[in-house]
Amino acid sequence: MLPNATFRVKLENGHIVLGHISGKMRMHYIRILPGDKVTVEMTPYDLSRARIVFRAK
Repeated sequence: MLPNATFRVKLENGHIVLGHISGKMRMHYIRILPGDKVTVEMTPYDLSRARIVFRAK
């Protein structure tokens, strides 16, 4: 866990990217803890950053 709701996310292919929590997850107070499985969205312009959009149950 890093400042400003930013996390290091390890992808299935082994790469590590910086992920920040999406606005809807912040609005609904969905908490993410280290070790949680999450779904991320990535942009083709910057492959080192991602947006966390879903936390698996």
